[in-house]
Amino acid sequence: MQIKRIKTENLDTYVYDTRAEMGRAAAAEAACAIRRVIERKGSANVVFAAAPSQNEMLEALLAEELDFSRIHAYHMDEYVGLGLEDAQSFARYLTEHLFSKAPFASVHLIPAKADAEEAIAAYTALLKHDPPDVVCMGIGENGHIAFNDPPVADFHDKALIKRVALDEVCRMQQVHDGCFPDLASVPRYALTLTVPALLSAEAIICTVPAATKAKAVEAMLKGAYGECCPATALRRHGCAKMFLDRDSAARVLE
Repeated sequence: MQIKRIKTENLDTYVYDTRAEMGRAAAAEAACAIRRVIERKGSANVVFAAAPSQNEMLEALLAEELDFSRIHAYHMDEYVGLGLEDAQSFARYLTEHLFSKAPFASVHLIPAKADAEEAIAAYTALLKHDPPDVVCMGIGENGHIAFNDPPVADFHDKALIKRVALDEVCRMQQVHDGCFPDLASVPRYALTLTVPALLSAEAIICTVPAATKAKAVEAMLKGAYGECCPATALRRHGCAKMFLDRDSAARVLE
């Protein structure tokens, strides 16, 4: 059940009682946006985030009536040095939770095991040739979007993808999510789509469950606009929608 709707500049936020309801609502909105693009262009380029926060949305998306054979899939970020064969890579997560379960037209994984400059050049060429139409994302405990942490986020970045150092809050989130046993095990560098690359999509669906994200949600919706909370960039996008559960919305429900 939807329990609240919040408008912050251009951003519409919808709060649901449970994670399952949040996930279904976000998936329905994502499917709607993807269908609109397919109807107009014949296919859609969709960027997906990889994180436990996306579990419910991705499961529900697979149950939607979508022609996956018309969807070209991209992923949002990846640890430098990890790839499909590594259990903790985002490529592995998305393959197990999504790409292996539907007949996508194509899947473009960030080649983060390759030389970083070569990987950036290759993925930049892909994004320039087929820009994102829809982005399905979350936000981090530090307000990051993709791996654009506050120290490296740039709302006017000229790059589409770049190598970044991950801040400690971001790295600790990976421990909180159960992806790594301790901070020392979390990689220090990643390749990430930049803020402008993400915001270039015509539709953004942001799914953010759990109490660990409550402070970030509050900063995103009530704090100052800017790179100190990269997720605030969504407030000025033309068509961004965020979906919360009761726990992640705890600080914005009054």
